[in-house]
Amino acid sequence: MASACSNKMIDVFWHEGMLNHETGKGVFDSGIDPGFLDVLEKHPENSDRIKNMVSILQKGPISPYISWQHGRPAQVNELLSFHAPEYIDELIEADKQGGKMICAGTFLNPGSWDAALLAAGTTLSAMKHILDGHGKLAYALVRPPGHHAQPKQADGYCFLNNAGLAVQLALDSGCKKVTVIDIDVHYGNGTAEGFYRTDKVLTVSLHMNHGSWGPSHPQNGSVGELGEGEGYGYNLNIPLPNGTGDRGYGYAMKELVVPAVHKFEPDMIVLVVGQDSSAFDPNGRQCLTMDGYRDIGRIVHSLANKHSGGQILIVQEGGYHITYSAYCLHAMLEGVLDLPQPQLCDPIAYYPEDEAFAVELIEATRKYHKEAVPFLKGT
Repeated sequence: MASACSNKMIDVFWHEGMLNHETGKGVFDSGIDPGFLDVLEKHPENSDRIKNMVSILQKGPISPYISWQHGRPAQVNELLSFHAPEYIDELIEADKQGGKMICAGTFLNPGSWDAALLAAGTTLSAMKHILDGHGKLAYALVRPPGHHAQPKQADGYCFLNNAGLAVQLALDSGCKKVTVIDIDVHYGNGTAEGFYRTDKVLTVSLHMNHGSWGPSHPQNGSVGELGEGEGYGYNLNIPLPNGTGDRGYGYAMKELVVPAVHKFEPDMIVLVVGQDSSAFDPNGRQCLTMDGYRDIGRIVHSLANKHSGGQILIVQEGGYHITYSAYCLHAMLEGVLDLPQPQLCDPIAYYPEDEAFAVELIEATRKYHKEAVPFLKGT
């Protein structure tokens, strides 16, 4: 095992202070106590989900392949590479006033701002670790999540866009082109918005077809949201029908994501992961299992070997099933490491999959991309 580990390691960046973001209880993520329920549930974005991710990496079969690194808080000036000053000032003031609900389901409580700074800084440290040549695979195990946070507003449990900050750091450090592959079940609208007008970043999001969910999330995540100006064609949305599972996601990766990344030729890849695309997540309606996550990891591994010298930054986002999210994380990292055999068996996967409708929509999306996206014409 030791000889294998010497060639295949993931540097995991983590700080336990991120557990201090308390999101409360209520009816799902609303924070509402209607007064007639004896048992209120924890907000889905709670610390238990992350505790299990930490413990499975510390104690699970993948542990010999993990090197633990310390996270750190971001400085306010670092946040301005992605976020508007007035938005950051709003969050700082909310924290000083003891917190508030920033938008639906998104609560800045005492301790939340410090945790958000840790999430941002930890992700920046993971990217810098790669950029400085200290490792090729780094995983920012962070919360609060970030991919819904736009330059000027919070959204969907997210305050600061951790992945967006890391992408900008890569560009500022000399990377010419960066690809973001987001497999969280919800559209990575914040990251897309941050790079919507540049051809230096290819943002690809595979998500359930949920559309806009209100003022904080005006984007629809539709195939027609392709970017603007120089960025036109460099935001590729792949909305997938409810129930898409391992085979459907695999088909989308091979038929849509892989050709686009080959054509774009990035020198850095950022994999934005949410285990809320799993078959058992309370916040999604997709059907990925451990096998599906493992296969996605292997595909991204292959893309990185071809284009970015093996360099991948992985950034944690959603994933709200307290136990199965940790299992799916384990499987995805197995894939990114390109381990020859599964290290952990799936304890509960059984959901039958019919990928026919997903394949039909993926084919329609591929046809649309070839017609509408300039850099994909002829692929």
